[in-house]
Amino acid sequence: MGRAMAVLLMAISLGCCNIVNGAPPTVLTRAMPRRGADSCKPLVIAHRGASGYVPEHTLGAYALAITMGADYVEPDLVMTADGYLIARHDNELGLTTDVAQRPEFAGRFRTQIVDGRQMTGWFTEDFTLAEIKTLRAVERIPNSRPGNARMDGAFDIPTFQEIIDLVKSMEISEGRTIGIYPEIKHGTHFQHLGLGMERSLVDTFHRNGYIGPLAPAYIQSFEVNNLKELKELTDLRLIQLYGGNPANQPFDQFVTGTKLTYAEMATPEGLREIAKYAHAVGPEKNYIIPRKEDNTLGEPTNFVKDAHAAGLEVHPYTFRAENSFLPAEYRSESHSEAAIGDFNGELITFIATGIDGLFVDQPDVPLRVRDICLENKLQ
Repeated sequence: MGRAMAVLLMAISLGCCNIVNGAPPTVLTRAMPRRGADSCKPLVIAHRGASGYVPEHTLGAYALAITMGADYVEPDLVMTADGYLIARHDNELGLTTDVAQRPEFAGRFRTQIVDGRQMTGWFTEDFTLAEIKTLRAVERIPNSRPGNARMDGAFDIPTFQEIIDLVKSMEISEGRTIGIYPEIKHGTHFQHLGLGMERSLVDTFHRNGYIGPLAPAYIQSFEVNNLKELKELTDLRLIQLYGGNPANQPFDQFVTGTKLTYAEMATPEGLREIAKYAHAVGPEKNYIIPRKEDNTLGEPTNFVKDAHAAGLEVHPYTFRAENSFLPAEYRSESHSEAAIGDFNGELITFIATGIDGLFVDQPDVPLRVRDICLENKLQ
């Protein structure tokens, strides 16, 4: 995995990382029953890895999340020009790699429409995997995470297969099952380019032994039609994501001319429709507890109850410890973007609504907050 990975894992073992609110949870010993990826509730899904501590979507971020005890690691997937699945939050590379400092790629800089929005930069679909592998990852939000920015350049851009290989190798050292929870990014965009990810993702999962609804895997998308397509391709569990603005449409629904909005999908009727093809829903957390005008939390909605009534699990996104992401009542007095607030308080409030899992940038914190795992549930 390279020198950077070895250095990171050594640092983890020596406890040098600045973990939020204390030390990471105790690692299970060999004498204990093997913990399954779904043994604990709510599931702790390491959002882009332990991205609160290490630049997102790197093997270092995923390795740290696993060492902390995360149940699942979550890679966002996009496609290269030669058809390889790689982990990036967006197909635009400028925010999370050093591509802007690479003169050999200056000619790839362009403007295009992605999911109805004009974007300018360097795009994964214009690079082969070999070219992508020459780039180095950088921190997306350095003002909020200056510690992460110190690792700029330490990691390359991993393929989906490399993430699977990491997970399987660390299952041996951790003595437990670790789940993988990829998201298909910009599905319609890549389909129109002839680079659809759905079949490739399913084939990669199946080839690596992830088969059936009990496998430690989920596939997620903000779009609808590709999830329905995936339902015909695999029995792996699927999750319907919701955009942050309920008035918006999934992009594939906009393209096909339906009137379906995320707000309609959040109604009891909409949730029952989703249950025909998905195992779970992934709403932005304001669907569960909206914020008031003063940025404090309001009263919980019926979303969790209605989803459970439809037979769906609820895995909201995204929980982050920094002040700039927290509700007002959980922020510390510091005005620094990087300051850590009362993250435990926010997590406890949302867990009390009955959610079944959560996407989080600092996975060590909810691991200490949630209930004890069902250690006798093996997978």
